[in-house]
Amino acid sequence: MLQTGVGVKTGAKVDKFKEMKLTKEKLQFVKCPGIKESPVSIECKVKEIKELGSHHMFIAEVLSINADEKYIDENGAFDITKCNLISYANGKYFSLGKQIGKFGYSVQKKKKSS
Repeated sequence: MLQTGVGVKTGAKVDKFKEMKLTKEKLQFVKCPGIKESPVSIECKVKEIKELGSHHMFIAEVLSINADEKYIDENGAFDITKCNLISYANGKYFSLGKQIGKFGYSVQKKKKSS
């Protein structure tokens, strides 16, 4: 069963690291702690915050990306299919991972049959 609660509780009242049994890790570029157990870490510097009604959109510069070696393919590229991703929507969790297309798919030229 998937544990939840990190994003829905305020850090002002709950020690999320302790509650979720996570280990703080010093990062290279940002002051906030990283999560040692996380297989991927992306350090960013916020450049702009846009208010969008009930939410805010953060525009940031990526300073560093660190990924566990098991997610890197033989060409040195990050392989998202190895991640067993999940998504959350409307109070439910969904598994992800099946490729359904690629960039430029709708304009890709078809090979002519001989």
